[in-house]
Amino acid sequence: MSRLRLSGTGMRLTLFTDYAIRVLLYLAARPDRLCSIAEVARTYRISQNHLMKVVNDLARSGYIESVRGRRGGIRLGKPPEDINIGVLVRHTEEGFNLVDCASCLIAPACGITGLLKEAILAFLAVLDRYSLADVMGQRRDLARLLGQEPGSLLEQQTL
Repeated sequence: MSRLRLSGTGMRLTLFTDYAIRVLLYLAARPDRLCSIAEVARTYRISQNHLMKVVNDLARSGYIESVRGRRGGIRLGKPPEDINIGVLVRHTEEGFNLVDCASCLIAPACGITGLLKEAILAFLAVLDRYSLADVMGQRRDLARLLGQEPGSLLEQQTL
């Protein structure tokens, strides 16, 4: 079964992809230091166990670098400009079959299969135009929201 799903509001990516993008944004906002999986999980208020699976996959794929040991942690494995969002989404999603046409009786005569394939290609074509650097938006605002600057949202919530 495909991890990419249709919802009432349209197509949805999986949590795996969501978490992968969040991890990369977090690390891109902190290029000057190693970060821990625990701090990323705490910041986003997400499961550390789930995040570990995502981080392991990103490390095996070269998106991030993992440094072992007492002073270890994770950091980006390549510059944000070199991380293409379309390529990342293709990597993190198992497939892009929005419906299971293979087992459908009317698939050979149905036009929806081609239409959905065209829609997915258009979706990916848009993502292919952007890098991690592009989606970082306002770097200062991103850093503040992720708790990097004094007075950040995270810092205010923990006081």
